[in-house]
Amino acid sequence: LTTRKQALLDDHAGWTAAERAEIENHGNNKSWTTIDRSQVPQGRSIVRLIWVYKRKRSGALKARLCVQGCAQVQGVDYSQKFCATMSPTSLRVLAAIAASAGIHMHRWDMLHTSKASYRTAR
Repeated sequence: LTTRKQALLDDHAGWTAAERAEIENHGNNKSWTTIDRSQVPQGRSIVRLIWVYKRKRSGALKARLCVQGCAQVQGVDYSQKFCATMSPTSLRVLAAIAASAGIHMHRWDMLHTSKASYRTAR
């Protein structure tokens, strides 16, 4: 699926639920702050968002809200980078190494990565 229109024609209720789950996830993680257009600093613009749709092998529908990365400036538009892909085995190895070395791990949000999700407080 390449467009929102195609996704909604395919399975309106399913894709709409997937979009709502994605927006709820961003809200829970405080990914953004809603502002009025008049609050946008002079010389800056609002970055465009797009939906990316994927049907998982399990049949689950995944909708991701993505920003145009090429329109962002690190340190101005964002301050953190992350990789959303990690296998459960890699996660267990990383957690075991951190535990054995006494390293405190921060913020993991894998709720949308796997049904067998791990979630800790910030």
